Amino acid sequence: MEFILKKLTLHKVINIEHSILFNAKHQKMNLLDLVQQVMKPEVLSSLNKQLPQAQPQQTQTATQLAMSTLFNALAKNVQSDKGLQGLVGALNRDHEQGNILQDLSKFVVGDTPQSKATDGVGILSHLFGGNIFNIVELISKGSGLNRNNSMNMLVKLAPVALGLLGNVKQQNNLQADGLKSLLMNTVQEERKQRPESTLIEKLLDKNGDGNIKDDVMQMGMKALGNLLRVG
Repeated sequence: MEFILKKLTLHKVINIEHSILFNAKHQKMNLLDLVQQVMKPEVLSSLNKQLPQAQPQQTQTATQLAMSTLFNALAKNVQSDKGLQGLVGALNRDHEQGNILQDLSKFVVGDTPQSKATDGVGILSHLFGGNIFNIVELISKGSGLNRNNSMNMLVKLAPVALGLLGNVKQQNNLQADGLKSLLMNTVQEERKQRPESTLIEKLLDKNGDGNIKDDVMQMGMKALGNLLRVG
């Protein structure tokens, strides 16, 4: 009996240590760092060609802001149990394989079959609702892209954000709590590195009523410029 108890205790300790190491691994992960790895120069170049009259620097800046905004919205969404379970279900059903990441250059030019995993409009509608116009205005003001290009970019990048999240979920075997921790850590790390990113959070708290222009001026265009500064 004593031997069995010792064996069970040892097994429990090993499992706890494994859990701690695993938690530390995904809690330190920042999805925005991974974005820089997948949005390579050739992908950004392909994306830029899909945005009429857009300059490469505008596209790079807008991509950074769009992905940050998308992950902020996802983090806000998983604050509720319903939102968290909805995201887990969507990732399991449509995005977990992360197939969209295999050839992003082909995806951003529209050379992939249409599916729920590539339905950028549907994803944006779910995440932002009527607030989408404020988000488009923010990206336009911050990057110099016109509103049409800003919207088109969001439509293309929304599936990329979920594809990346689904891929990380699958590779690290993340469950609901781990997924929530990952998203929250991404937002917190962004806040530490760029305090101006709280501007995005404030805009996400709006209900789509009113115009963003006055809000951007009140919050400070200087802060917005710092947020969008590409290192």
